[in-house]
Amino acid sequence: MNARIFVGDTRFDAIAPSDRGVAYGDGLFETMRAHRGDVPWWNAHWTRLKMGARRLRIPLPDEGRVRYEFAQFLSGADAVLKLIVTRGSDGRGYAPADIVTPTWIMSTHPIPAGAPDEGVSLRWCETRLAVQPMLAGIKHCNRLEQVLARAEWNDPAAPDRDAAEGLMLSTEGAVVCATAANLFVLRNDRWWTPPVDRCGVAGVCRAWALRELDATELRLDVTDIEQADAVFLCNAVRGILPVAKLGEREWTPHPRVKAARERLAAAHPGFAL
Repeated sequence: MNARIFVGDTRFDAIAPSDRGVAYGDGLFETMRAHRGDVPWWNAHWTRLKMGARRLRIPLPDEGRVRYEFAQFLSGADAVLKLIVTRGSDGRGYAPADIVTPTWIMSTHPIPAGAPDEGVSLRWCETRLAVQPMLAGIKHCNRLEQVLARAEWNDPAAPDRDAAEGLMLSTEGAVVCATAANLFVLRNDRWWTPPVDRCGVAGVCRAWALRELDATELRLDVTDIEQADAVFLCNAVRGILPVAKLGEREWTPHPRVKAARERLAAAHPGFAL
């Protein structure tokens, strides 16, 4: 991993131990797909970051400066970009200061392998997402629920250990998302996706799919997923991942999923098939 750290406009070699992002997860992050040194969905990512910053009342660094630093950092390469913005350093205690200088950290990572055409295998997670509308939709830095969920099938004796992802329910029992992706299902010739107004992340690729696939938000339960005609996951790093298996339920490649992947490839050059 290559990384650079800034506090306001000043570059530093390390994160301060008193940084609130380290101490409390008091921050936000965006994970983006860069193609030939550019971020095709930059505007969508920055818009979501601004939404989260307003919700948490964290000031953002100058967008132009961040884009400039990323361009220099990438030097025309393909990569996964991660931007973390924290409330910055402060004394011990939960109460934030009235005036803060944000810390922002940018890093580059290798692009993960694409999904096989036949699709990926999923499992159900036991860890559930807490309902908290104040944090719903934004990509805040506290992801312990996802960490615990993803750790469930690290055990060599765990069932479905070969699963590529896991689906998570809320504490109310509604299906919400995968640990690191949003979820879409095809039923009655229409695409549906769970709302993220009570928990979950409003993904950038999810927003694209809602608009371009004429999808609709609907609260879904386990039966809705298992009886779907087709299922896919999506995020801004890996694009659309067709789903082939969930527990005992299996799906063959569906033409509607293939069409969605082709539309995404036309919209974002990083996802060219």
